[in-house]
Amino acid sequence: MLRPYDLLENILIDVEKDIQNDINVDILAGKYSLSNGHLRKIFRFAFKQTLAGYIRSRKLAASLYDLLNNDMNLLDIALVYGFGYEQSYIRAFKSEYGVTPGDLRKSGKIVKVKPPLYLFDDNKMNDGLLFGPDIVMIPYFHIIGKSNKIPFNDSLTLAPKAAIQFWENERKQIKNVINPNVYIGLTCNINEEKSYSEYISSVQVDNLKHIPQGCSKYTFKSSLCARFRYIGQHHYYDIDRERAKEMYSKICQFAYNEKEKYSLLNNKVYFEKVDTGQYDGIYCQMEWFAPVIEKKL
Repeated sequence: MLRPYDLLENILIDVEKDIQNDINVDILAGKYSLSNGHLRKIFRFAFKQTLAGYIRSRKLAASLYDLLNNDMNLLDIALVYGFGYEQSYIRAFKSEYGVTPGDLRKSGKIVKVKPPLYLFDDNKMNDGLLFGPDIVMIPYFHIIGKSNKIPFNDSLTLAPKAAIQFWENERKQIKNVINPNVYIGLTCNINEEKSYSEYISSVQVDNLKHIPQGCSKYTFKSSLCARFRYIGQHHYYDIDRERAKEMYSKICQFAYNEKEKYSLLNNKVYFEKVDTGQYDGIYCQMEWFAPVIEKKL
């Protein structure tokens, strides 16, 4: 099975190579021995858009040359780019560009084209991919979980172990869980002087009324955050010290880049989020969030 970088890179290449052929999600899923659903989820997680929508946009963008540079009729253009029917092409075109193909020919209107996607070396990890950051607003939420006091020097080793321990044991005692498939590992109470922090292995809950004995609560305040997205060719239990270290080294490139518009506030609180329901037996997904503030000019 291909590593995530190679899989997604090959898919992007296939779309461009077969832009005038019968290329779709089913064909790509079959070629790479993935289910249609899993391929769609991976692509959407990586690029924040649907694979079917991306293929359609790229076909429409390619069709503009034939539409504006020769006298091909709309049916022939539709067939060349795999739309099957003239009306299917016209509907997709108007949805994409806000004008029909015929009206575009007459008006000379300038339309915005979706360019091809690319992966970069900065995205690549040993057996995974890291995307971001996206700047997102996170609404406040509550968590209940197991609190762990962890020294900075041991955090990349002890935090993953604490996560697995909680997931297999304490989480079963927690009620009012919003999504039982989603794990949240939140780091807070960061004490730089004493070189330790509090790591809460947790799940999100809709209220803090029922806290099992031995568990802790925390409310994450609404914050503008940087979000990084990770895809790895392994089980989510295998997000170990080496993988976490590689991931955080890339996040630090953003944190210490003076040209970035936002400053990362990861010295106050940050959290990772793993949707275990997205694991397909091959690829796992994880998100990492930390508050940011806009830099003053």
